[in-house]
Amino acid sequence: MSYIDCYLAPVPREHRVDYEALARLSAMVVKAHGALRVMEAWLDDAGPDASSYHGESTRARAHAYGSFVRAAGAQDGETVVMSWVVWPDKATRDAGMAAFTSDPRMQLEGQPPVFDGTRLIAGGFLPMLADEA
Repeated sequence: MSYIDCYLAPVPREHRVDYEALARLSAMVVKAHGALRVMEAWLDDAGPDASSYHGESTRARAHAYGSFVRAAGAQDGETVVMSWVVWPDKATRDAGMAAFTSDPRMQLEGQPPVFDGTRLIAGGFLPMLADEA
């Protein structure tokens, strides 16, 4: 059964180009260590609010819902990136992430940080529905 790592991170808007470069590098390296698919998504600030995801009879006021910005703890000048990595199974994920984090291409010490990694929200998920097109 496949396994999915999900990430939510606040990223300074001014670092978008640098984040995208880091995301491309990370995707290449994690796929070299067994990942099947990587998705990175920059929050659409002009996108729909949470109330639009509910039917009229259950819809509350927009401010009553949570938001990715609040969940990620994004501050002024920051937005949110949501990412996920699909692995063939948890064993491949565990071995792949160990290899990814020790891969020389991912040793970024001495480089200015693109985002504050201590504020990254991450978790592993077991799929319960996969509706593939």
